[in-house]
Amino acid sequence: MDPQTEIIRLFDLMSASGRMKTKLISRPQQATVIQISFPMPWARERPIYLNFDLWFRLSQPQRDLLLLRTVTWLLEVRWFKPDLYQGLVLGGTIATVVELAQADAIGAVTAGGLTGVAIAQIWRLQKRSQREIEADEGALNVAARRGYSRREAARYLAEAIEAVARIEGRPQLSFDELIRTQNLRAIAGLSAVGLPRDGIQE
Repeated sequence: MDPQTEIIRLFDLMSASGRMKTKLISRPQQATVIQISFPMPWARERPIYLNFDLWFRLSQPQRDLLLLRTVTWLLEVRWFKPDLYQGLVLGGTIATVVELAQADAIGAVTAGGLTGVAIAQIWRLQKRSQREIEADEGALNVAARRGYSRREAARYLAEAIEAVARIEGRPQLSFDELIRTQNLRAIAGLSAVGLPRDGIQE
């Protein structure tokens, strides 16, 4: 299979916002099937790196759902939606600049520390298990607009998570992956045990 043809196909599969904000890049030297970095607020594009030798070991539906899920996760990272921590980052940054301009080292360190704490909190909130489940749900919604039923999309995504671990030679799934596959199997009707309705308490 040709990587460039697959990139074009995947690009067409994405939502309009996914096409605008993400970029698919072939990176054959990586040991993982698909890889992303946590998107920083100043980055205009959010790259998704694919090792196509490994990627093509997945079935097409598995590839579709894995990509849709990755794009959804990237798009849901919002640094600038108004809430307490974004306000603290903005306030801390402004205070740091003001204190530096006034040559107040203690004030600059204090304001910089506040900014760092707020950024760390945003990072933590973006990485929590519930957020991973929300990204899966978002991918299922996009897949439904691409002709997949919710149940089959959930099954393909669960299969993709497990297949990626095998392809990458990992002996077992991570904690988050186990939670996600259990939830997806319940949605697919393959398991009677799902997640609580109010989500994961962390």
